[in-house]
Amino acid sequence: MCLPLVKGPKVMGQLASQLFQGQVCDIPSLPQLQCADKKAQSSFQVCYLHLESVAVNSQDEIQELSLSVKQAIIRLKKQNKPIREIARTLGVAKTTVWNILKKKECTGELSNTKRPRRPQKTTVVDDRRILSLVKKTPFTTVGQIKNTLQEEGVCVSKSTIKRRRLHQSEYRGFTTRCKPLVSHKNRKDRLEFAKQHLTKPSQFWNKILWTDEIKINLYQSDGKRRVWRRKGTAHDPKHTTSSVKHGCGSVMAWACMAANGTGSLVFIDDVTADKSSRMNSEVFRAILSAHIQPNAAELIGRRFTVQMDNDPKHTAKATKEFLKGQKWNVMQWPSQSPDLNPIEHAFHLLKTKLKGKCPKNKQELKTVAVEA
Repeated sequence: MCLPLVKGPKVMGQLASQLFQGQVCDIPSLPQLQCADKKAQSSFQVCYLHLESVAVNSQDEIQELSLSVKQAIIRLKKQNKPIREIARTLGVAKTTVWNILKKKECTGELSNTKRPRRPQKTTVVDDRRILSLVKKTPFTTVGQIKNTLQEEGVCVSKSTIKRRRLHQSEYRGFTTRCKPLVSHKNRKDRLEFAKQHLTKPSQFWNKILWTDEIKINLYQSDGKRRVWRRKGTAHDPKHTTSSVKHGCGSVMAWACMAANGTGSLVFIDDVTADKSSRMNSEVFRAILSAHIQPNAAELIGRRFTVQMDNDPKHTAKATKEFLKGQKWNVMQWPSQSPDLNPIEHAFHLLKTKLKGKCPKNKQELKTVAVEA
């Protein structure tokens, strides 16, 4: 069978494209093609040989055919073409055509099956050994695990241990969380406190005036900060944060808040006689005497409950007698429970807002802290 006369290279290119996509089923051999233009004939011959080499190279190097070639094999077989002719037409081996037809007949699929990966360097026992080391000592490093396996005759890289074994078992490396070291007795008291106050209504919490002390640094150097930068610009002034030795710029403050909002922010050095930030029982009583009643009247009302932790200044004998004389209702607070005080969240928001400010001295720091 001969194709009709092809008149130009454009049509030849379309035919070559259809051949590549498997859209032409009844394809004659190359000598049967007739072309009026010798240049077009030669260009098509180049395209045909290129497509044929792609099929051969895919068989030799990649060892798998594209889905379009497989579909072309099926279409040609439906036209009752023999395997030899199909193989010669598409430029593939006869065994390849037979295997594809057999697979289609048995499974009904043409997709390529996944090839087996390179054998693992570790056995199942080695994998269990790695997980056992991590479970027993979570703070162990990948290098220590590698050395342990190497002593047992198993040589693997750190990347294999980290990415192939630990990550596949859903183990990831994280920064440790810092939690207060609580004694057994205080742990028990904390649990009892939580159980007693778990079902308290909102009216109960609205009557509490939360209090605590906070340290505010002039240079916000507490904690790590992230910056977007390019490689090699780590020491650019735009990408660094300032740090000052020995602190050199911080203020201690007493603060209070209630459900309706925040109260006063009192700086300790404004209360002490020597302008220092050291607070003792006497300074603490002076702050309570001057600020508890006004803040409670503004935020809560006549009946309120004062909350304070068990700092030695708060539990001193003189402080207890002062509170007894004021006849304030003081909330019983379990020891070692700073994380139970909601004012800590307000302090965190305060320090977050101060990160965008650039105070030059303590007085400016106080001003921006009160504004925040």
